[in-house]
Amino acid sequence: RVDTSLRSPTRDMGDRGGDRGRGGFGRGFGDRGRGRGRGDRRGPRRGRNDGEQEWVPCTKLGRLVKDGKIKSIEEIYLFSLPIKEYQIVDIFLGSKLKDEVMKIMPVQKQTSAGQRTRFKAFVAVGDNEGHVGLGVKAAKEVATAIRGALINAKTNCVPVRRGYWGNKIGAPHTIPTKLTGKCGSVRVRLVPAPRGTGIVAAPGSKKLLQMAGLADCYTSSTGHTKTLGNFIKAVFAALSKSYAFLAPELWKETKFTKPPQQEFTDYLAKVHKGGGMQQKQSPM
Repeated sequence: RVDTSLRSPTRDMGDRGGDRGRGGFGRGFGDRGRGRGRGDRRGPRRGRNDGEQEWVPCTKLGRLVKDGKIKSIEEIYLFSLPIKEYQIVDIFLGSKLKDEVMKIMPVQKQTSAGQRTRFKAFVAVGDNEGHVGLGVKAAKEVATAIRGALINAKTNCVPVRRGYWGNKIGAPHTIPTKLTGKCGSVRVRLVPAPRGTGIVAAPGSKKLLQMAGLADCYTSSTGHTKTLGNFIKAVFAALSKSYAFLAPELWKETKFTKPPQQEFTDYLAKVHKGGGMQQKQSPM
């Protein structure tokens, strides 16, 4: 007969925790960091505001876009202005913009307590009319990573120049020149194709090319294309170069105009004093 009165309290804790498979120590020693970040099982955190708040721009470009001084996103691309706020893209392309999660992969970091697992998301956005973006984000939770990657994709949105394979008949359907892009060991080459060819590409790159608004295109790739993250990054790098080639039809003399921040500098100084929110006019 075993005298249960001599059993240690630590062992009792272990017995009670055995049903959970944690050894009675909660998330402590036996966990080794695995399994963390697979969704927040504790419910919504306190103080989180699910409602969509009104956008308050914090850049000059954002203020001009919200006030309607900039009419199209092409005006931003013309001066190569960096887009720091994703709401700018939402205003111009919001209804037409489609997004797709290309890949979600776990990444680990070795710590003194074990491994710390996070999730890396690749999200592509495009309007099928010559605008495409790619965003990458890592976070403890999948939903947070996707949300961050979507915001990054919108801020990274670039214009894609489309052209013809032969005679300039109908709407542009392919890329105007051969393009190459690289990331890691992956090299991707995009080649113009005749009308009706379709997109001859792997599933990952095909989706990105379709989002850019291309109907016909040949592709050639080398390297470890199984690494989908580097593969689609290389395709995006190639598409980003489409306006870098100075074709003969772009040889016309450029009439330089003022950038938006310079053109509307008096307006910004008058309406947005101190770079803050719009000043309310006091009643007379």
